[in-house]
Amino acid sequence: MSVSSTDQIVVSENENELPDVTTEVTEAPEAADTTPQTTFADLGLPEGVVRKLAQNGVTSPFPIQAATIPDALLGKDILGRGRTGSGKTLSFGLPTLAQLAGGRTERKRPRAVILTPTRELAMQVADALQPYGDVVGLKMKVVCGGTSMGNQIYALERGVDILVATPGRLRDIINRGACSLEDVQITVLDEADQMSDLGFLPEVTELLDQVPAGGQRMLFSATMENEIQTLVDRYLKDPVSHEVDAAQGAVTTMSHHILIVKPKDKAPVTAAIASRKGRTIIFVRTQLGADRVAEQLRDAGVKADALHGGMTQGARTRTLADFKDGYVNVLVATDVAARGIHVDGIDLVLNVDPAGDHKDYLHRAGRTARAGRTGTVVSLSLPHQRRQIFRLMEDAGVDAARHIIQGAGAFDPEVAEITGARSMTEVQSESAANAAQQAEREVADLAKQLERAQRRATELREEADRLVARVARERGEDPEAAVAEAQATAAEELAVAEEPAERVAEREERPAAAPYERRDDRGGRGFERRDDRRDDRGGR
Repeated sequence: MSVSSTDQIVVSENENELPDVTTEVTEAPEAADTTPQTTFADLGLPEGVVRKLAQNGVTSPFPIQAATIPDALLGKDILGRGRTGSGKTLSFGLPTLAQLAGGRTERKRPRAVILTPTRELAMQVADALQPYGDVVGLKMKVVCGGTSMGNQIYALERGVDILVATPGRLRDIINRGACSLEDVQITVLDEADQMSDLGFLPEVTELLDQVPAGGQRMLFSATMENEIQTLVDRYLKDPVSHEVDAAQGAVTTMSHHILIVKPKDKAPVTAAIASRKGRTIIFVRTQLGADRVAEQLRDAGVKADALHGGMTQGARTRTLADFKDGYVNVLVATDVAARGIHVDGIDLVLNVDPAGDHKDYLHRAGRTARAGRTGTVVSLSLPHQRRQIFRLMEDAGVDAARHIIQGAGAFDPEVAEITGARSMTEVQSESAANAAQQAEREVADLAKQLERAQRRATELREEADRLVARVARERGEDPEAAVAEAQATAAEELAVAEEPAERVAEREERPAAAPYERRDDRGGRGFERRDDRRDDRGGR
């Protein structure tokens, strides 16, 4: 596949000014190499939480964690700005746990609420914080749609310290009288910009109005649009702002590429890139498109699955779990469903369909380059989509290299290196080899089972012979003759059992005489007399 490449330099996006807010901009990790390494123990967290972090292999905080946690522990309102994957969950979660530890929670009255835009994100936040909540003895519950409301209400009846919720479901539960926010001391808005994009801000403001004034508020957002600024002005009091690469978005940790392809080459190019090794997320516009692309990739030998809003919550949860555990290498997702995907180790995002706007593009790109890692974002462009996608990149403030794909054959080494794409022949060869290995393993397992069954049969035959000999002796008969007769009978039965299937089928297909014919052979008069007797009895 021949390629021509040119680079486009685009001016980065404008920074949003935040008046009347104390701002502390945290430097990128590379700039902090000359300073002493900060640990979680230095941030003032409870000793048990620090030990649990160390057990989980988490010893050094990310920049936004090191900057935010001390202020949050002091009870200050926090405005956190940073790209997805910068470590925001522990930034607000650990101080919340530390401050609530040792307190008492009443039935139906949680003491902290964490609002998230999607079900998946709510579950992932709870999963990330629950191990540390267990250390300090706090109960946590996820309240979101697509799952049993009855179970959520039952948990609230028993008492929940921290609710991790989506706005709509929490509002419904409050309206049922199953929850009150009157005791909430700490409120967190995670991914506030996504809540704005999904139209959840009316529900968010309705919930925030029910939280007592004077409590701590923490808001985290990758971007700062007008609606988010309104939330900050209305609900946060003298917030301290911490930013990590906020103005640059994901440019410093991601490489962006545009592959211009012909319509007939789009599907083969998608399959070749999806065949790469490692975790990949593919974005499409529609639910139907997600299902179609996932099926095409599976037919090509790629371990792929779809994720979209048309699936049940259980199916979405299982798909995400398979993706995290490595059973599925490629996730084909729509924008809305993918907003809740926070999985480390995704090193490539492939946009098969263009993003709707620059914010959607940045959200898509945010699925990779998480937790300080690097990542690649590749966008496929048909010739007539070039201007649209170039303008999208400019609005997003990213510098994307352009590559013109001349055919659907083998990739040029440059693009193969960028995407990790492999030829379909290589993928099919690997798939066939894996299938052969699986078949060989099954044959080996069957051979072991057969060997065990043969040993067991021999043991049982010897036991049966001993018992036959004992019975013969008790009867005064010759034991050896009795055993020989029993073995001969068993051999005959085994021969019948092993009779070829063709002979058995032939015997079963042999026509049998009709029952009425047999009766006629014995004599029609008897049959008629029987009918006569039946009629006589009926007459009486």
